[in-house]
Amino acid sequence: MISIVGSVDGKPAQGSRRNGSPGAGNDPAGPEWNGWRGERGVKLYEKLAADIEALVLQGVLLPGERIPSVRQASQHHRMSITTVIRAYVTLESRGIIESRPQSGYFVRARPGEPAIELRPSRPSAKPSAVDVSALVLSTLRSIRSDKAVPLGSPYPDAALFPWQRISQYANNIARRYAKWTMLDDLPPGSSELIRQISRRYLENGYAIDPNEVIVTIGATEAINLCLQAVAKPGDTIAVESPTFYAMLHAIERLGMRAIEVATDPVEGIDIGALERLIDEKGVAACMVMPNFQNPLGFQMPDEKKRNLVAMLTAKDIPVIENDVYGELYYGKSHPSSLKAYDTAGIVLHCASFSKTLTNAFRIGWALPGRYRDVVERLKFLNTLTTPAIPQLAIAEFLKNDGYDSHLRRVRKAYAQQASIMAAAVRRFFPEGTTTSRPAGGYVLWVQLPEGIDAMEMYHAALERRITVAPGHMFAPGATYRNCIRLNYSAEWSPGIESAVQTLGKIAQHLLARNRQSGEDNHDHARR
Repeated sequence: MISIVGSVDGKPAQGSRRNGSPGAGNDPAGPEWNGWRGERGVKLYEKLAADIEALVLQGVLLPGERIPSVRQASQHHRMSITTVIRAYVTLESRGIIESRPQSGYFVRARPGEPAIELRPSRPSAKPSAVDVSALVLSTLRSIRSDKAVPLGSPYPDAALFPWQRISQYANNIARRYAKWTMLDDLPPGSSELIRQISRRYLENGYAIDPNEVIVTIGATEAINLCLQAVAKPGDTIAVESPTFYAMLHAIERLGMRAIEVATDPVEGIDIGALERLIDEKGVAACMVMPNFQNPLGFQMPDEKKRNLVAMLTAKDIPVIENDVYGELYYGKSHPSSLKAYDTAGIVLHCASFSKTLTNAFRIGWALPGRYRDVVERLKFLNTLTTPAIPQLAIAEFLKNDGYDSHLRRVRKAYAQQASIMAAAVRRFFPEGTTTSRPAGGYVLWVQLPEGIDAMEMYHAALERRITVAPGHMFAPGATYRNCIRLNYSAEWSPGIESAVQTLGKIAQHLLARNRQSGEDNHDHARR
């Protein structure tokens, strides 16, 4: 542990005490000076805060490193706990350190440091068959182990979700409606839930037509129904690169082909590149995640959303918008959606409560625009119904239990944990590792140095009961073989930090091994 005794050269601060005796600058008010004044009237908590800040600025304490606990600092500096807490609160307010639940205080990533520069993707502009389901299923099965650290999970940690309250609503509803029939579950869904969904959009600044809403079994079903409504087997579907594998699943299931579009890690899909592919390759539809895309986490700027919808409208190309993370923004206001700029009905908007409220009930919905009637008919043909009791339970929660205050807690936790996870990756992973900068959601995209294969890392991590999502899952081909996705939705803990540190060691080992292999091959070629 790095000592933070009074000054950066490691010497005790003047006025600190040894063996219980006040040093120079002692205060007549009492033996502990009440934590207020040291030498020349400087408040002791300010002096301690200044000393720690100096260590950070000089690079002695690095971003992501733990600083001594309040109790340790109190004992080391012979200061009261109250004084140390005031110093740490001061540093937090300056953005120098941050507290992590159950872990202590850590140096915060400085705003000016080059925290991650992912480059825009440049995928091959060729339509290709999709075959990622086997890998995804294998990965999800590995996550089910109770002892595995689920950094590869696509699901949010349920600890922040009001599952017990929603279950109470469901139980009460089940008792009230003892004679339930399947007719109560038919499309388009519960009128009360549709009313609450419509109110939610209005509260977020966008009025929708309640008659457009079709309730589905999660957003996955909504995406599949919408894709089935706008394209047929053999058609080419444009997707971001990388893209969320649930989009690729839908394409694979329906016998279609995917074509990857260059995507900026901060602003999203390259509209110019997409337009060229539409003109040259023939694209039946697009599938995008403009808000907090999985896995990159970006938020597409409003102007770019408007331009994307305008371009697709002009070419009469439908676009399926996956907005499951739209409520999980880190900024001050709710982001706009493509749907808000749609005047021709080409945007098929999909969302759910699985990422914000509970993933146990799997309740989603679609706003399919001009394809509304087709999607409703497909819903009836595919799964017939969506269970009504979960719909009504969620509607009751939305009406009575402070959804906004719940979301504020979730957003605050995710934003903090995003910074912690990124700092831990920078601290433990090999030099040359870069990460995304999520503007919302709960996943971090990590690009490893060339020479590290994500599948090797996945298997090595699994042996140590840690899961990661290998980059192979996020594209039709092996475009992202040196990338992984990490889930940071769980509260930060020593166990999670240890898992990230272990991943860093695995990455270091794989990189060193492959570099040594390359050197050996070079020497052999010279001989």
